[in-house]
Amino acid sequence: MPLMDESTPLGAQIARDHSRAERLASTTFPSPDQTRILTIANQKGGVGKTTTTVNIAAALATHGLEVLVVDIDPQGNASTALSIDHSTGVDGIYEVLIDDYDISEVVAQSSEFETLKCVPATIDLAGAEIDLVSKVAREMRLHRALTKYLEEQDEAGQRVDYVLIDCPPSLGLLTVNAFVAAREVFIPIQCEYYALEGVSQLLKSIQMIQQHLNQELWISTVLLTMYDGRTRLSAQVAEEVRTHFEDQVLRTVIPRSVRISEAPSYGRTVISYEPSSSGALSYREAAEEISLRGIKNG
Repeated sequence: MPLMDESTPLGAQIARDHSRAERLASTTFPSPDQTRILTIANQKGGVGKTTTTVNIAAALATHGLEVLVVDIDPQGNASTALSIDHSTGVDGIYEVLIDDYDISEVVAQSSEFETLKCVPATIDLAGAEIDLVSKVAREMRLHRALTKYLEEQDEAGQRVDYVLIDCPPSLGLLTVNAFVAAREVFIPIQCEYYALEGVSQLLKSIQMIQQHLNQELWISTVLLTMYDGRTRLSAQVAEEVRTHFEDQVLRTVIPRSVRISEAPSYGRTVISYEPSSSGALSYREAAEEISLRGIKNG
C-alpha cells in the first residue's frame, strides 16, 4: 500500500520533490577553473535578491564548494540570514571599504556550512556612500581588497570557488564597487507585475561600468523568483523575461514559498531550515545550473 496517493496534486508534488532530493543527493557540482565573482543586483526592492544570494551560497556550500558572501547592503540581511554577527562594534565590509582593513581581518565563518564564509555588513555601512566620495579610487576599493584576499587564499591552498556580493537596492557607490569587483552580474526578477520595471536602468548602469571601469563585466545569470504556478500572471512574466534575457535565464524557477520567507527569521537559509521543501530544492537546482554553466569564454 503506497504511503502517498500520487494521483492527488499534493501526493504528486511530494513524489516529485522526493525524486528531486534523491537526484541532488548524488550530484556533484563541478569546481570552476578559477574563482567566479557574481554580483547579485536589482535596484527594485522585494525581488528576492538577498534571499537568492544566501540560498545559492548555501546550496553551493552544501555540495562542497568554497563560497564567500560579501554583504554590502546596509540592512545586513544576508548577514542575518547566515547567522553572522553584524551588531554595532563588529568589524565588517565598512572597515574594508573606508578604513583599508583586509578582508581576512573581518571575514566570519558560517556555523552551519563548513565551506561558507561571510563578510558582514553593519549599520555603519549606511554612511559609506558619503564616506566613499572623498576616497582615492573610490570605485575600486572592493575590487582591490577582494583581489588581495583571493590571492592570499590561493597561496594558502584554500582557493575560493564562488564570491557572491549582495548589493543594496540602489545604484550608488556601494553597488558600483560591487560591479567593478565582479566578472558576472546575477539578476533576480520576481514573477509579478512590473517585473521588468527598472531593469532597463540597471542595464544602462552595467553598460556604463563596462565602458569605463570593468570591461570584463557581463550579465551571466537571471533567476525568476516568487513564481506561482497557479496564476496566469507568473507564466506571462516568465515568458516575457525569457524573451528579453534569452540566454541568461535559468531553467529553474523559485516558487513563492512560506518556508523561504520563514527561514531568515531563524537566522537560517531555507537550505538548512527546511532542506526537503520545494523552495530549498529549487535553489539547489538553480545553483547546480550556475555551476554547470561555467565561465563565459572570450
